[in-house]
Amino acid sequence: MKISVGVFFGGKSTEHEISCISANQVLNALDSDKYEVIPVYISKDNEFYLGDALFDIGNYSSIVKNPSSLLAKACLYKDANKVIVKPVKGSLFKKEERTIDVAFPVVHGTNVEDGSLAGYLQMLDLPYTSCDVLGGALGQDKDVMKDVFRSKGLPIVDYMTVFGSDFDERLEDYLIEARRIGFPLIAKPANLGSSIGIEIIENEDEFADKVAECLKYDFKVVVEKMIADLMEVNIAVMGNDDEIMISAIEEVTNGFLDYDKKYCAGGKGSKGAKKVPAKGASKGMASTNRKVPADLKDEQRQLIEETAKEAYRYLNAYGCVRIDYMIDKKTDKVYINEINTIPGSLSFYLWEATGISFSKECDLLIRNALKRYGMKEKKTYAFDTNILDGYRRKS
Repeated sequence: MKISVGVFFGGKSTEHEISCISANQVLNALDSDKYEVIPVYISKDNEFYLGDALFDIGNYSSIVKNPSSLLAKACLYKDANKVIVKPVKGSLFKKEERTIDVAFPVVHGTNVEDGSLAGYLQMLDLPYTSCDVLGGALGQDKDVMKDVFRSKGLPIVDYMTVFGSDFDERLEDYLIEARRIGFPLIAKPANLGSSIGIEIIENEDEFADKVAECLKYDFKVVVEKMIADLMEVNIAVMGNDDEIMISAIEEVTNGFLDYDKKYCAGGKGSKGAKKVPAKGASKGMASTNRKVPADLKDEQRQLIEETAKEAYRYLNAYGCVRIDYMIDKKTDKVYINEINTIPGSLSFYLWEATGISFSKECDLLIRNALKRYGMKEKKTYAFDTNILDGYRRKS
C-alpha cells in the first residue's frame, strides 16, 4: 500500500515563488511507485488549494496570481486518527476526501518555515519531514540563531542587532557599535532568507540609510563584520537525534548571491503533461555555480563537518537543512554563518555528490519523519487528574 504524502508549499512569504520551484522539484523526485503524492498549495493569503495543475510548473505563474483559476480551495482537518484534505466546495462523495499519512513541507521564509506550518501540522498530529516549531523559529531568526551559536562556542563573525523600534533615537549608539566592529559591514533582515533585503555598508556615511532599507523588511536587522576576501561554503545535514548524516561540502563560486543570481539564472520552468519530468523542472538553487567538493584544507573540512552536526543538535533541527559557512581567505579562519531549515532545492545536489539521489533523499526524509513520529508517540502528554472536579457548578 502506498504512503500518502502531502507536499505543502507557498505561503504568505517573500520567498513564496522560491517555495513553488523547490516543491516542483520534490514532486518530480518522489517515487510514484511508493507514494501517492498530493500537492497542497498555500496561497499568499494562507489558503489551501488542491488540483492536478500543481504538477506542472508551467501553470504556477497563473496560479500565484489567481489560485482559483486552476485550483480548488481546500480544507485540512483531523477525523479520528486520520488527517483529511478535501475541496471546500465539492460533491458529497467520499472519493474527494484524501488521507495524508505524512506531510512534506517545502516552504521558505516567514509565516511558514519559521515554525508556523510545523505548529499547525503538529496540532493535527500529522508526521512531517521538517524542523519542529522550535527548530523552525530558531533557524529563521538570525539574531537568536547567532546567540545560540555564540553561547555554544561555535565560531561566528562579530555582529550587532539593530531594532527598528529605537533606531532613530539610538542611531549614535548603533554607530558606536558599528565602529567597534569595523567597516565594511553587511546588514540583513533578521527573519528573511534568499538574500532578500541584504545591504553592504562600506562606511559610516552609508550606515543609517542602508540599515533603514533593511528595516523595511523586518523589525530587526543583524549587522555583522563583512569578510572582504571571502570563500563561501555550504554543507547539508539530515537525520534524527540518533543518526545524523552530512553531505559533501560545496564552494559557491558566484561570489555574493543575491536573489536573482540564486533563482533567476536558469530556471525557466516547463510545460507538459500532468507530471513534468525532473529534467524539465526549474533548477532553482541547483543552477548556482559551485564546486563540489570544495577545495578545503583537512582541518577546515573537519571543523565544518563537526560544527555542522553540533549546530544541527543545538538548534533542534530535523529533516534536511543547509548550513552556510564563511572562510576568510586571508586568515583561513572558518565561521559558521546561518542555517537554512528548509533549503532551496532541499540541497539535493549536495547529497547527489555523496551518492544519494534526490529520490533517495526524499525517501530518507519520509522515513525519518515517520520514525520521529513513532518515538514521540511513546512519550507521555497527558495524565489523569481530577482538577476540574473542583470547578463543578454549585446547585
